[in-house]
Amino acid sequence: MDKDNVSEEKEVISKNFIEQIIDKDIEEGKVQKVITRFPPEPNGYLHIGHAKSILLNSGLAEKYNGQFNLRFDDTNPTKEKTEFVESIIDDVKWIGGSFEERIFFASNYFQEMYEAAVKLIKKGKAFVCDLTAEEIRTYRGTLTEPGKNSPYRERSIEENLELFDKMKNGEFPDGSKVLRAKIDMASPNINLRDPVIYRVARMTHHNTGDQWCIYPMYDFAHPIEDAIEHVTHSICTLEFEDHRPLYDWVVRELEYEQPPKQIEFAKMYLTNVITGKRYIKKLVEEEVVDGWDDPRLVSIAALRRRGFTPESIRKFMDLCGVSKSNSSVDYAMLEYCIREDLKLKQDRVMAVLDPIKLVIDNYEEDRIEYFDVQNNQENEALGTRKVPFGKVLYIDREDFMIEPPKKYFRLFPGNEVRLMHAYFVKCVDYKTDENGRVTEVHCTYDPETRSGSGFTGRKVKGTIHWVEASTAVSVETRLYENIVDEEKGVYNEDGSLNLNPDSLTILDTCYVEPYLKNVKPLDRFQFVRHGYFCVDSKDSSDDRLVFNRIVSLKSSYKPN
Repeated sequence: MDKDNVSEEKEVISKNFIEQIIDKDIEEGKVQKVITRFPPEPNGYLHIGHAKSILLNSGLAEKYNGQFNLRFDDTNPTKEKTEFVESIIDDVKWIGGSFEERIFFASNYFQEMYEAAVKLIKKGKAFVCDLTAEEIRTYRGTLTEPGKNSPYRERSIEENLELFDKMKNGEFPDGSKVLRAKIDMASPNINLRDPVIYRVARMTHHNTGDQWCIYPMYDFAHPIEDAIEHVTHSICTLEFEDHRPLYDWVVRELEYEQPPKQIEFAKMYLTNVITGKRYIKKLVEEEVVDGWDDPRLVSIAALRRRGFTPESIRKFMDLCGVSKSNSSVDYAMLEYCIREDLKLKQDRVMAVLDPIKLVIDNYEEDRIEYFDVQNNQENEALGTRKVPFGKVLYIDREDFMIEPPKKYFRLFPGNEVRLMHAYFVKCVDYKTDENGRVTEVHCTYDPETRSGSGFTGRKVKGTIHWVEASTAVSVETRLYENIVDEEKGVYNEDGSLNLNPDSLTILDTCYVEPYLKNVKPLDRFQFVRHGYFCVDSKDSSDDRLVFNRIVSLKSSYKPN
């Protein structure tokens, strides 16, 4: 085998199964221009699982120099809102779905869908049925028993046309009649047992208002939307696999010249998170969270507010891959991706989250000096900043102990440590309140040990971070854990959510360097030893900065 053939074989193997299908369709001349779409229903905010579909469909269109559409499947007005439409547009743009303002609505095709239904009636492929919803379920049969025909199945074409017209004109009560496709009540696939394709429902629609009082069902509307937009590959998740024969029946019976092809891929399940819209809506309505964008959730809006980047989510989806088999992905992988994305991008600054005062007894009273500090020791391109230093500092409470255990190398009476970027200090005293809680630590410093001076006289084992007290900026920080208890699982036995009482910890008196005084919403930083943090875009203000912890520095995920 020559080298060219080996290279070509490797390229084919590296492609996912959807790309292989598309390649074959192009090779056989079935497709001239690849057109994909992302078709959300605007009944809630998008979550991390939707990101996979957005990036898959958008990425395929980009790879094949095709076209990607954003289309709202808004055929059920009871749950749909303009708020959700706007949030979805923002999310798709942010995540990197390049639809270039190609925004479509299923509701804009209601007239074409109505005409398609009339065409099926004229072909003898649809009929108006008077059975109740419960009766239709009974007539449908089971997985082991065939269904039986509706007594209204053999209505004449003329009668069906007249009744359907009256349905459209609002002459029948809601739910009194439906239009059903006439396929096969004995089919082993229950979806083909004369499914309902239109129902009477007087609902005000977010886009069409009260123009219509009949609405198409999703399984009928979706293939028509794809066909109208000339979508070549209708990519959806595995739960629609059993619906594919109905999808194909609709586009075949309506005689579209270039019918779209439905392809299913596996959903992405993320461990110990809540993605179900019904549960998220419940959390929002019961004010367990402060909205669809609460940083404890994994809606795309929540991830953005917490501080995740589009690049980190794209990396995560690349690692997950595309397959036909359902599987779960550890949340730690998503955290790994944001750490990897931020480690060379963001400034590393000092922040004290649980402060106690450190007083340097032998330092001059009103003296402030400045240290030149690299913003990121792994990326010199991020430059340097000046960090003030003085007699009174703040340090984190965990960096001082009165009676430390073995191998504790931070501050304790008689011990010497380095203050990061500054000097060696030695603990000489401390103060406590009436409860024995440490309020102040006293040290002396050695001016010969200034960082960068080349001092080699002795070594210390511990280095701690600090913030100069007179110039420090007081901020609020919010530390997040999963909103559900990881040990016990997402749901209780009764189906309720197993909420984690420690999912949010608010620290309202924290101190950061003055370098962070003029930050903007969604600016990100690494707080030394504490993790990556982001300026909250909802609650932060010039008067009161609020930082969300995106992720800690420690990772339990090990990349292959």
